[in-house]
Amino acid sequence: MNRKQKFYVVWKGRRTGIFTTWDEASAQVNGFAGAQYKAFNTRAEAEAAFGAGHAVRERRAEYNAQPNMRWKQLRLLGIAPPILQSYCADAACAGNPGVMEYRAVKTETGEILFERGPFPEGTNNIGEFLAIVETLMLLREQNDASPIYSDSRNALAWVAAKRCKTQLPRSRRNANLFERIARAEEWLHAHVYPNKILKWRTQEWGEVPADYGRK
Repeated sequence: MNRKQKFYVVWKGRRTGIFTTWDEASAQVNGFAGAQYKAFNTRAEAEAAFGAGHAVRERRAEYNAQPNMRWKQLRLLGIAPPILQSYCADAACAGNPGVMEYRAVKTETGEILFERGPFPEGTNNIGEFLAIVETLMLLREQNDASPIYSDSRNALAWVAAKRCKTQLPRSRRNANLFERIARAEEWLHAHVYPNKILKWRTQEWGEVPADYGRK
């Protein structure tokens, strides 16, 4: 069965534009620092996203220069913000499977705790699972009981089950990723942790602070 056609927008890379194959798009972004890209299901969506890209990046830069701006705005609207003394975990993947990376940041400031990848053949769910578990690992070493937020219901369920329930076949290209999964599962079975793992409420709070901004 043929895979559904995807359209890949590259906002920042060696070349920018809309590409109809991942091979073309990946040549522009793999190894390119700060690459910005995303897959879309239709050309119309891709064209709209590419056209809006520059303005979106400008707004994001302004937002990042004032990391507490959204929390002030939420309070003015009467919306209780998330627990600010916390961490957020997220992942980004171009394709499914595709090039994947993940990270965790401090919720209040957006300061990066760690970044991993890119991995050549992964999925978003795997990245979000690993982002949560590796945050737990680091916080346990630091004796930090702060909560962790994720916007992925699948990743939250996998962490609770102590198992990464991916359907991705193992291959030579993703062997390193599966080693990380095995280490994460082993750690979950061997340790207890005080940190609450909470669902990020995107509709109320906006994108999770660890988001890669490629939507």
